Amino acid sequence: MRIDFDPNELDRHTFYRLLTATVVPRPIAWVSTTSAAGTDNLAPHSFFSVSCVSPPVVQFTSVGRKDSVRNVEETGQFVVNLAPEHLFEEINATGTEFPHGVSEFDEVGIAREPSLRVKPPRVAASPVALECELHSTVRLGDSTVVFGRVVHAAVSEAVLTGGHPDVHKLRPLARLGKDEWSTLGEVLEIKRISVQEWQEGRRR
Repeated sequence: MRIDFDPNELDRHTFYRLLTATVVPRPIAWVSTTSAAGTDNLAPHSFFSVSCVSPPVVQFTSVGRKDSVRNVEETGQFVVNLAPEHLFEEINATGTEFPHGVSEFDEVGIAREPSLRVKPPRVAASPVALECELHSTVRLGDSTVVFGRVVHAAVSEAVLTGGHPDVHKLRPLARLGKDEWSTLGEVLEIKRISVQEWQEGRRR
C-alpha cells in the first residue's frame, strides 16, 4: 500500500521535507564567494551535481536569494569546496543565516587560502577545491540554479591514490532529510556491463 502526496495540496515546507528525505544522499557544495564590496561568504548547498564534462560545469541550487547567489551574480566567480567529515560542525555552522555582510569564514573561524584563478578564497582544510567562473543561472520558482565552469581544480596530495582522488581518504559528508547527515559508509564496486557482455551472458 502506498500513501499519495499531492504537491498542489500540501504546503511548501511539507513537500520540501518529503523531497529532501527521498532524494538522498545528496553531496554538499561548500560554496565560497566574495561580494563586490569584498566580504567573503561561505555556505553549504546540498542541491549539487556535475552538469557537463566538456567543458567541465558544476551546478548548485540556492533555495531563496542567499548571499552565495548575489555574490556570484555580482562577481561571476565562486569556489566549490568538498565538505569533509572532519569539518562536520563547521560546515553546519556556515549554514547559519548570519546578517548580510558578515563573513562565515571569520564568524565560524575557518582558515582561508588563496585561489589560483578566481578571487573567492578556498577553504584551507578542504581537500578539494573547484574554482569556477559563472556560466549561467536559471530561476525556478523560489530557487536559483547556478552553473559554473570549472577553470581550476586543486586537490590535496593526501587524498590521492595513484594520482586519483580516493573516496576513502576524501571522507565526504552528504545530506539526508530533516537534520540528518551521512558519512561515507560501505562502498560498493561493480563494473558497468557492455551490450556484448550482456548478450553473451544471456546466450549461456
